[in-house]
Amino acid sequence: MNGNLTPYFIFDRKRWSDLRESEPMTLTSDDIEKLKGIVDELSIQEVEEIYLPLSRLLSHYYEARTVRQTVLRKFLKQDTLKIPFIIGIAGSVSVGKSTTARVLQALLSRWQNHTQVSLVTTDGFLYPNKVLEEKGILLKKGFPQSYDTKKLLNFVMDIKSGKHHVTAPEYSHLIYDIVPDKHIKINQPDILILEGLNVLQSSKDYPQNKAQLFVSDFVDFSIYVDAEESLLEEWYISRFMKLRKGAFTDPKSYFRNFTQISEAEAISTSRTIWREINLKNLRKNILPTRARASLILHKGTNHTVDYVKLRK
Repeated sequence: MNGNLTPYFIFDRKRWSDLRESEPMTLTSDDIEKLKGIVDELSIQEVEEIYLPLSRLLSHYYEARTVRQTVLRKFLKQDTLKIPFIIGIAGSVSVGKSTTARVLQALLSRWQNHTQVSLVTTDGFLYPNKVLEEKGILLKKGFPQSYDTKKLLNFVMDIKSGKHHVTAPEYSHLIYDIVPDKHIKINQPDILILEGLNVLQSSKDYPQNKAQLFVSDFVDFSIYVDAEESLLEEWYISRFMKLRKGAFTDPKSYFRNFTQISEAEAISTSRTIWREINLKNLRKNILPTRARASLILHKGTNHTVDYVKLRK
């Protein structure tokens, strides 16, 4: 086999940035400050050079899907057939998936046709901590077996069937659990961004999934946010330490006990959590899904994207 053959077009930062063409910048410095994560170094330059070309690409995919829906409506002789376009965003813990999702939601909702863009994370489809404890898998939170796959699959199928008024469970990182009796309401958006560790995992990753279907079967365009393991560990520890001085100090925080230990102990603890839980999940369950992505954003230092891979 020719070693130069690849299913992806590969772009360095400059070549990718050139593909922005006339895509307008619709975010201000204040907008970007609100969108970035705890350790992300998101800048206007990053949005201009990475996310605006991506916004332009997604607009073409979205328009092509709209044409397809028009053809289908004519064939079926239906007046209305609105099926949301689903964008899946996957990647490791601490890689910046949430920031990518928020930036895209902001940009896509500012398209000229006033697109309605909803954002849901798969965290809401984790089993409640009580159930995870009963199953003996609380320390496997984020692994495939920790998700209520039936509920997640039903949610995605409802969205893709064009159903009005779909709800998703709400998850709180503060209490590290599902929020009882609270839901996110999704009312037939133009685009749904679905972000989470497990977005690209298939039915074979979930032996309990009898339907042999999963989220990736219903995603129109998928993004994998990638980075080297050493950087991911560094970002995870940095985030942990910032949370220790911030959100963890809240009396309601599940992790409040980590504010009672020394800084050295906290660093050691966060490194252990990364290596014994998150790194193992990355290698076994998350990284193998990267090859399924429509596009890969590879990050270098300072959370900046150094190259992009786009499936041919």
